[in-house]
Amino acid sequence: MDILREYIEKIAAEKPSKIVLSAPAQTETRYQKAVIQKLETGYQVARYTEKQVFHENIGSERLGEVCREAMETSYHQLNAWAQGYEMAVRVTRKGKVLYSRRKSSEAAALPPVSHNRKKNYLLPEGQVIEPLVDMGIFSKEGKVLKPMYDKYKQINRFLEIIDDAVRKQELTQLNIIDFGCGKSYLTFIVYYYLTKVRGLSVRMIGLDLKEDVIAECNQAAKKYGYEGLSFQVGDIGGFQCPFPVDMVITLHACDTATDYALSNAIAWGSKMIFSVPCCQHELNSQLHTEKLSLLTRYGIIGERFSALLTDAIRGNLLEYAGYRTQLLEFVDLAHTPKNILIRAVKAPELSEKARQKALEEAKRAIEEFHVDPTLYRLVIGSESLAQ
Repeated sequence: MDILREYIEKIAAEKPSKIVLSAPAQTETRYQKAVIQKLETGYQVARYTEKQVFHENIGSERLGEVCREAMETSYHQLNAWAQGYEMAVRVTRKGKVLYSRRKSSEAAALPPVSHNRKKNYLLPEGQVIEPLVDMGIFSKEGKVLKPMYDKYKQINRFLEIIDDAVRKQELTQLNIIDFGCGKSYLTFIVYYYLTKVRGLSVRMIGLDLKEDVIAECNQAAKKYGYEGLSFQVGDIGGFQCPFPVDMVITLHACDTATDYALSNAIAWGSKMIFSVPCCQHELNSQLHTEKLSLLTRYGIIGERFSALLTDAIRGNLLEYAGYRTQLLEFVDLAHTPKNILIRAVKAPELSEKARQKALEEAKRAIEEFHVDPTLYRLVIGSESLAQ
C-alpha cells in the first residue's frame, strides 16, 4: 500500500478544502462515509452511520494520517477538492490503486465550516434525563445550562468512545464494573445510555472506598429506577467480581490504582476497557536516563513525560495481553492536562508476533528510563527484566 500512502500524502500536501471517503470496504462497516472539511485552523471530520453523524476536529498535520488509516481499513474511494481541482484515489477489488486529477469548480462553492456548528450528540437537548438534571447540566426542561456546556460535551465524547466499541461487539447484554466510581455521575449516564437509548440489558457495579458516597449512589439508583445498577464499598486490588465481565471503566483512579484496575480487567478477560488515568506519580520519582537526560532535566517536562511514558507502557502491556489498544484525547487541553483515555478492546486476532513486539517495546522503555511500573509487575512480574 506504499503507492496509496504516496497519493494520499500528495493530496494532503495541497491542503484540500473538502475530502469525501466512500465505498465501504466491508458491508458491516459502521460508518457509511466520512466527510472532511477545512476549518479556519485544522479540519472537521464527520463520520456518517445510517442514522447519526459523529464529528471530530483534527489538526492539519493529522489529515494524511486520518485519510491513510481510513483507506487502509474502511473505504475504497477518496475524493478531494483543492485549488480548483478534484483528485480521486480508488482501490479496486483486486487491490490496484488508481489515481486521477481533473479541473473542478466544486471546491470554490463549498461553504465555510464553523467551529460552532451544531453537533448531533448522543444525548441531545430536549430530553429530560434525570441524572443530568441532578448534576446541574440540564434544566428541568432538558436544556443544557450554559456554564455546564463543556461538561455536557465531555460526557457525550465519553459516550461516543464507549458506543463505538460496544456497537462492534454486537452484544445484547453487558456486565460492567466501574472502579473508583466516586459520586458516579458518568456511571449513571453510561447506564442510562446503554439501557434507555441502546436498549441493552445491563448489570453494572460501581465500586468505591467511601461508604457515605456508596450509600448516596444506591439511593439515587433506586430513585431513577435503574434496577441493574448497584454500588459497593470495596478496594480495586482485592475485588471479587460476581459475574463474567464485559466492560471495565476506571476514571481518574489515582496513580497505581489504575494499574490494579487494568490488571483485574485483564485477569477477568474483560472484552472492553476504558480508563482515564490520574495523578501519575510513580514513574516520575523513578525516572532516570543517561542517553535522554534532556527529558528529565526540567521538572515540568519530567512530570509530563513520566505520565506519557506510564500510559504508553500501559497501552503496550494491554496489547501484549491481547487487546487492540488506543490512546485517545478525552477532553481539550484547555480544560485539563489529564486528557488521555485508554480504550482497549479484546482482539483474539492479534498475532503472537504483534503481542511480543508490544512487550519488547515496553521492556526497552523500562530499561532505558530505569523504571519499575506497577502494571508490568502485575502482568509480567519484575523478575523477567533480569533475564
